[in-house]
Amino acid sequence: MSQYQPGILAAPVPLQARHLFFTVESIDAVPAALDALVQLVDSAVVVGLGEPLVKALGVHIEGLRSFPHTSGPGANNPSTQQALWCWLHGEDRGELLLRSRAFEKALAPAFRLVQMTEGFRYKTGFDLTDYEDGTENPHDDAAVEAAVAGSGASFAAIQQWQHDLDGFAALPAQERDHIIGRRHGDNEELDDAPESAHVKRTAQESFSPEAFVVRRSMPWAENGQAGLMFLAFGHSFDAFEAQLRRMSGLEDGIVDGLYRISTPLTGGYYWCPPLKDGHLDLSAIAAV
Repeated sequence: MSQYQPGILAAPVPLQARHLFFTVESIDAVPAALDALVQLVDSAVVVGLGEPLVKALGVHIEGLRSFPHTSGPGANNPSTQQALWCWLHGEDRGELLLRSRAFEKALAPAFRLVQMTEGFRYKTGFDLTDYEDGTENPHDDAAVEAAVAGSGASFAAIQQWQHDLDGFAALPAQERDHIIGRRHGDNEELDDAPESAHVKRTAQESFSPEAFVVRRSMPWAENGQAGLMFLAFGHSFDAFEAQLRRMSGLEDGIVDGLYRISTPLTGGYYWCPPLKDGHLDLSAIAAV
């Protein structure tokens, strides 16, 4: 019986993490690399395959597509689609560094690492703006329904957002609350927040059909810059895409206030294979 990769829904948000993004360097070497990957993956790793890899293998995964470049009035969401994504998580930063090196070596020469971004938990799951992240996440059976397809596979949407933390901190407290749509301190949703408030733009039950996803986002900081590594799992990309289009103002012309203080740098979609007998089940790309 197939099941989903446990790291997709494991709670709480991990203490430390590493996002590894790979491009294909040698398609002939991919089968051996994927065999090695199956042996490396455990409950502390989530693996996702991008459309470039699946297309290069000459196979098709229903529902998988590349991240769309989405732009609107004052919002730009770039597509930086890669072939393979590995999300390593744990408690020890040094251990994750050594594990990521092991992944990089095992996947060569088929794959080349093109981006590595470290994530970390702030407080009990807060964004660096000091507002709680993922408040409206579904739980238990509802989380499985939102994040996992019937096959046990899942679809991951990833964006790296860079925050203007100084600019955000300089705003009056009420204006900061109105950008997020919640009151700082007690996380209460504000009825009088503007329609551009992030909470109102992404209210999952307000879409038709409802657009529920499971968020597993984490802050990042590097070279004097910082922000949020947004990560959402769904049983398809449709819910995330509906939210992104509304955030970008493509639905009603109202742009999410989040774009005032944060800029997306990357965007990628990945198909996360199910497990079978405790190992990644890659039978869907059996053509390799």
